[in-house]
Amino acid sequence: MIILAVESSCDETAVALVRDGRTVLADCIASSVEMHRIYGGVVPEIASRRHAESISGVVRQALADANCDMAGIDAIAVTYAPGLIGALLVGVNFAKGLSMATNTPLVPVHHLRSHVAANYITGDLQPPFLCLVVSGAFGAAPRPPRAGGPQPHCSGGGLHHL
Repeated sequence: MIILAVESSCDETAVALVRDGRTVLADCIASSVEMHRIYGGVVPEIASRRHAESISGVVRQALADANCDMAGIDAIAVTYAPGLIGALLVGVNFAKGLSMATNTPLVPVHHLRSHVAANYITGDLQPPFLCLVVSGAFGAAPRPPRAGGPQPHCSGGGLHHL
């Protein structure tokens, strides 16, 4: 089974083709880091626009790198959450359109769960296991108590809240 995976949760447009959940056939990324650098961080509107400009070319490049066409794709996976809403909308809507146009099943993927699942590519990981995920503005980490401040809790938000 070959899956075409689309990721657009933040500032980079990424597409990979993966065989049987373990073998990466292609991995293409269009980065907008340089554009965001002048602003000191990711600007959501710029990220969304760059995804819209880049996504079809990144998909074409990934297919070419894997020497594959859409007829050889068994499913399309796409990140649906969490992330920058505008950026996610570009990826999800592109993937939906491609799915409908090619009659290929669409698989929604949770961004944080995919970080855990990526470990299956690099080794023989078998459940059960414990995993801590800290990814950009999303993750969970204990918040240390502050003198006179709120009680400790698990933020569930981002590290920028700590």
